[in-house]
Amino acid sequence: MKKNLINMVFLLIILLLLIGILINPQLSLKGATEGLITWFNIVLPSLLPFFIISEILIAIGFLDIIGNFLEPLMRPLFNLPGIAAFPFSMSIISGYPTGSKIVASLRKDNLITKTEGERMLVLSSTSGPLFMLGAVTVGMFNNLKLAPLILYPHYLGAITMGFLFRFYKHKDNFIKKNKKNSIKLAKFKKRSFFNKNYPPIGFILMNSVKNSMNSILLIGGFIIFYSVIIELLFASKPFSLNYYVFPIDINILQGLLAGILELTTGCKKITCANVDLITKITIINFIIGWGGISIHSQVLAFLSNTDLNGRIYIIAKFFHGILSSIYGVILYKLKYKKIIETTFFTDFNTIDSIYFIKWPTNFINSIKLSILIVLYLFISSLIMMLVWYLLRRK
Repeated sequence: MKKNLINMVFLLIILLLLIGILINPQLSLKGATEGLITWFNIVLPSLLPFFIISEILIAIGFLDIIGNFLEPLMRPLFNLPGIAAFPFSMSIISGYPTGSKIVASLRKDNLITKTEGERMLVLSSTSGPLFMLGAVTVGMFNNLKLAPLILYPHYLGAITMGFLFRFYKHKDNFIKKNKKNSIKLAKFKKRSFFNKNYPPIGFILMNSVKNSMNSILLIGGFIIFYSVIIELLFASKPFSLNYYVFPIDINILQGLLAGILELTTGCKKITCANVDLITKITIINFIIGWGGISIHSQVLAFLSNTDLNGRIYIIAKFFHGILSSIYGVILYKLKYKKIIETTFFTDFNTIDSIYFIKWPTNFINSIKLSILIVLYLFISSLIMMLVWYLLRRK
């Protein structure tokens, strides 16, 4: 009964969307074009290298080495295997939905348990610094001083949620501890980077590029879809009437609703609102922590081939947004209240057309970043292993 009701509601939404497209074809085309341009100019060159490199590292078993070395750090803090450091690091640098995609791949390859995967999703689903710094603080607020009030609360919120979820299904660790250790040892021997029994490099490259392109195309489809929905929603009469029903700035209403659906549009609307600075930052921190239904749709699509519980992820993202807002207010009151001036919305540099000049630069920079992350993780894991070995000898 409940499933049928959900299907009926979904069908009704699709029919309303179809009617909106037929009534406003020009508006729908505008939304689809903006979504396509955003995907091609920003998402495609930025995320594709991260996806390809992560697929290659998973295929050759390189992550098992990092996982074994970083186990002493990740297990006490987050009750996760050391391999969790990889999707967390990738997510911090590249943003949504890279970390979640990697977690889904790890679970699909049975490198982590179901419980570990669900904990890992909570920790490894973050926005990237390029969006928070470049798009929000510089592009929308035109004030780089706001960076600490947006970056720090977001990552503190993710780390806090990861720490809290270390207690999620805590009994599973005691029941399966010995079994998991033996399985992990067997996997390490079987999938070790130094073991030559893995597919040819040509097959690995082909499969990694194919899977990554499928994921990128999927993300592009969701971006275009939700861009059309937002354009039609803002043009609808019921939404316009909300201005007279609720005695608050229309941009706050539009920003909250748009942010629930898609975070970039939501953040842009909030910066237009006629409210004080800390209110803007608090709402934007929630929107970025929440991520938006567009991001959630992408993540749930990746999780559809696994047994990971998407509801746990969505609930965690809501509380991530709440924590980010709270941390932002606390930091503002304690440290940044005096040094930050009132900031108003300036003309945001929107991208009006597809360009090819900067595309290779973004792509190459993403490759450099992803390689640096791998090297950093490898060096860090070696240092951690050495420290752990020295401590155990004493």
